[in-house]
Amino acid sequence: MLPNLALPRVARISAMAATLCLSGLASVVAVPPTAFPAGSTLITFDGLTDGTEVNGLTFDGVSFTYTVAGSPLNGAVEIDGGPGVTNNITPPNIVSVGNNAGTLTVTLPSEENLFGYGFAILSGAVVPNATTISLFDGATPVGSLAYSGSPDPSFTGGFAGIDSTLPFNRVALTFNATAAPAFAVDNIRFAAAPVPEPSTTWLLAAGLALGFGRLRALRRANTR
Repeated sequence: MLPNLALPRVARISAMAATLCLSGLASVVAVPPTAFPAGSTLITFDGLTDGTEVNGLTFDGVSFTYTVAGSPLNGAVEIDGGPGVTNNITPPNIVSVGNNAGTLTVTLPSEENLFGYGFAILSGAVVPNATTISLFDGATPVGSLAYSGSPDPSFTGGFAGIDSTLPFNRVALTFNATAAPAFAVDNIRFAAAPVPEPSTTWLLAAGLALGFGRLRALRRANTR
């Protein structure tokens, strides 16, 4: 749908920006822990005892569910001290102790743009697609990324971080069950995108207006 050209210029720019967002032109990119701003929420699972069931757990306002083939499963993922300390995992953390081929879904208390976590899988080799992040805004998919794991140092793992240009409030995590029989998750963090400075917003609007103006001038010249 094209913006109504009878609208004032600023209104047309806003309408076109909204059209671009609704048309699925948002992107997701991998980011390191340093991409998270000061004040980001960090969940370390401190205070939870070993053996705490993760399916149905709510901690620090965040809800966790674990499903296999779409059905919730108890007894497969719990809070534990394993697999020990890596560069991205420290006890206590989330550990799979049963069927590890399921989906760990994290429901956030508000819409965010940044999400990340430390992960480990029970392997000592480099593993492509060791874990995958899938983002949702409610039931609407926003985007997904897969991450490789490497020795970290004792277990295969690393940090999986994602930045989305569209907000989300639900995150589905899966792990490479073919390459490893167990996984661990720790240090979950999330944040909203920083609000752009007013000057940045006006510069963007001015640039769009200039571009549209030049495009209309070219069209008029070509019709003469």
